[in-house]
This record gives sequence, C-alpha cells and structure tokens, in this order.
Amino acid sequence: MRKQVYSLLVDNNPGVLSRIAGLFSRRGYSIDSITSGTTTDTDFTRITVVATGDELILSQIEKQVRKLEEVREIKVLKDGESVFRELIMVKIRANAQQRAEVNSIADIFRAKIVDVEKESLIVELTGDQSKLEAFLNLLDGYEILELARTGITGLSRGKQGCYPPSENNES
Repeated sequence: MRKQVYSLLVDNNPGVLSRIAGLFSRRGYSIDSITSGTTTDTDFTRITVVATGDELILSQIEKQVRKLEEVREIKVLKDGESVFRELIMVKIRANAQQRAEVNSIADIFRAKIVDVEKESLIVELTGDQSKLEAFLNLLDGYEILELARTGITGLSRGKQGCYPPSENNES
C-alpha cells in the first residue's frame, strides 16, 4: 500500500466535486484527503485527491477519473517533482505563561497566532506533512482543544504540463 497524490483540472461546474468523490465511493476506493478551488481561469477548478492503495487500485483510480467528462487533465504528483502543502489550525488551552511558550514554538515553525483568548489561542501553520507533524509533536504537553487540517494540495514543479497552455508556454 502506498499513498498517491492526483492533481485534477476539471470544468468548474456545479456538482463536479461530488461526482468525483462519488466515483471513489462507488468503486470502494478510499480518499485520504481532497481539496478543491478555482484556478486563475474561473472556467476551471483544481482538485487535489490523495488516495492510498496498491499499484492496481491506484492505476484504476487514474483510469476511472480520466474517463469523467469534466476532467480536462490528471497528473500524478510525485515527491521531488512536485510541491505539497497543507494547512492546520490548532486551538490550544493556554494560560499567560503557556501562551508565551506556545508562541516560541510557533516562531520556530514560522506559524502564526491568529486568535488569542484568555484561556486559549489558535495557531495557523502551513507546510509539508513532516513539518506539521513535528509541530504537533512539540505541542504534546499542551491540551489541544480543536484541530482542523485542510488536506494536501500540490502542484508539479516547472511549467511542464500547464493547462490550459498560456501564450508563454511552448508545447
């Protein structure tokens, strides 16, 4: 079993995310995370899907997604050839002394304190999964009240495979 990241460029139509998730559900494929957002061209949406499976399952996922009418492009994003990021927000119970300690940890990771209350604070951090896990491990002695993760999003490096081709891309 291995994890695979797929970057899909799809027509920006109502229900397209639901149809893609439904394809996974109908075939019994597991989605580890899914993110979605419009591109600079509002006619298209970029969807990043992370799935886990053996080689056969991952190959079938790619083939089945490619068949969907609204899918314009599908890329398998590989380590070293792509940039991956994830956002987490962590609400931590913290008194005045603990807030200073958490702020020091946040500074090390270039995280942001985005909300402070009398007994808690919220930290926002963006990075790859290993950075986020390292940050969470350092918070082990603190009470985490809530945690939200966006899931992985990513793009391939360079201008290879950009869709739709811009005037500056030589194909």
